[in-house]
Amino acid sequence: MTTKLTLTIEDTVIKRAKHYAKHTGKSISALVEQYLDELTTETSASGLSLGLKNLVGSVRLPEDFDEEKELRKYMENKHL
Repeated sequence: MTTKLTLTIEDTVIKRAKHYAKHTGKSISALVEQYLDELTTETSASGLSLGLKNLVGSVRLPEDFDEEKELRKYMENKHL
């Protein structure tokens, strides 16, 4: 079942999204649905943020890698 949804999005983002959708052969609705599906299922299941998940395969991380701990350490060092 599909449900209609109204969103408020910046014009520049919409223009870029339309361009991307056209070149990938997808609709804006399909892109939004795919993003929300990934955000709410795969990310929570893997425990990785979407940004980090996109890097999977590009970088080898240790099995015990703790993204939150590393981000906190980075932010502490950055603001010292």
